[in-house]
Amino acid sequence: MLRFRRMRMLQKFVAVHTSVFNHLNSERSFYSTANFKLNRAAALAEWRRLGAA
Repeated sequence: MLRFRRMRMLQKFVAVHTSVFNHLNSERSFYSTANFKLNRAAALAEWRRLGAA
């Protein structure tokens, strides 16, 4: 937090970081390897689709 000079910039960064982290992060311990790979591939495909828009 010390790197941000303004609280507003910190809030913007946290909002974006949280949405990206929540979208791409999946608790691997809850899934089998096959399901983890399928979920990860789907999340990355959606992320690429959103990035291209």
